[in-house]
Amino acid sequence: MDKQTKEFIQEHLRDDVILLGLQAKRYPDMDMNIVIRQIAGRQKIKNKIPLFYKQDDILFPRQLSVEQSSSEITAKYKAKLFNGYTFADLTGGFGVDFYFISQNFKSGIYVERDEELCRLANHNFEVLNISHFDIHQAKAEDFIVNMPDVDLIYIDPHRRNHSGKKTVLISDCEPDVSLLAERMLQKSPVVMIKLSPMLDIHQAIKELPQTTEVHIVAVENECKEILLLLSKRKDNMEVSEKHKDNVLIKTRNILRSSNYQALDFTLEEENHTEPAYIDDDPCQYIYEPNAAIMKSGAFKTVASRFKLKKFHVNTHLYTDGVLKPDFPGRIFQVKDVYGNSKADFRMLKEKYPKANISTRNYPLSVDDFRKKTGIKEGGDIYLFALKTYSEKYAIIVCNKVI
Repeated sequence: MDKQTKEFIQEHLRDDVILLGLQAKRYPDMDMNIVIRQIAGRQKIKNKIPLFYKQDDILFPRQLSVEQSSSEITAKYKAKLFNGYTFADLTGGFGVDFYFISQNFKSGIYVERDEELCRLANHNFEVLNISHFDIHQAKAEDFIVNMPDVDLIYIDPHRRNHSGKKTVLISDCEPDVSLLAERMLQKSPVVMIKLSPMLDIHQAIKELPQTTEVHIVAVENECKEILLLLSKRKDNMEVSEKHKDNVLIKTRNILRSSNYQALDFTLEEENHTEPAYIDDDPCQYIYEPNAAIMKSGAFKTVASRFKLKKFHVNTHLYTDGVLKPDFPGRIFQVKDVYGNSKADFRMLKEKYPKANISTRNYPLSVDDFRKKTGIKEGGDIYLFALKTYSEKYAIIVCNKVI
């Protein structure tokens, strides 16, 4: 981009790119295809990847590659897990993960099947001052045949089918990492795989028995990605069910402060834990685990670790009379408790015309609950409609504490 193009982009950085495209004839001296791609890309990454946003010379690929890239906050999390001499990113893409991981390695190998992404990566890595990197245009499955040994392999398989629809299953990803796992582990002692946050982690461990750790990463209580860490086995024997139960599950909910809530456990611990239950009426505080814990299925472990009482085996909310500010999730103070009758609904509507509603193990969805009660969304009041230990339904009114 020349100086004139850069200045034009800065002047129109907040413009509607669709409208700007329709007005392209007004700017005959501009390559509007480049301009619109740059503006659209910068708009998308302003909050997602602020370090890239600050670099005026970064060039952007097609929008899909920008959308599929990791955020800066999740890329930084992955980067902190490893360090060494050389790593390889076998699905380089826009290069966000490559850049942040490269900060902890002396050199990096970027592999990408798309020619344009390779050219852009070569330019952008120079802009970002990555000191030692090699770029290879190739498919991951082809490159690993003759690749050098490295300290870490990272791979983020493509998760869209030919029609552009998102996929979740490992076998639907491209490449299918379950078929490449052993070959990758011949080249590196550890492999890190980024997968969909919708993935069933039990099925993932079954399909990738080389898994030693699963990281479930949420940002501000929204599950963003699942990371599988694979390591070489000490022998060639099949991995037993006992091994699978001992895979370490790490849940991380990263907060705006860059601190994070953490809970680590094994499936064996979850399977053998027996939580305490509360009969019906809640204690003073309600505890709601964060999205990463909910995804992990550590419903009994979290109760046991924090000495909380569960409402019901399938109601994943907890209560206690003591405030526990280190709990990895949200904490609420109980204000009122109602039953589930028409009279209760009437009283709720009169006293709390506006509230934030959650339903847990309850016959109505949030939308249906709103329609039935007439309670509008918003405000500072929180309602939890749930099933109790005695198989009754209750509605708990709360104020948020943390």
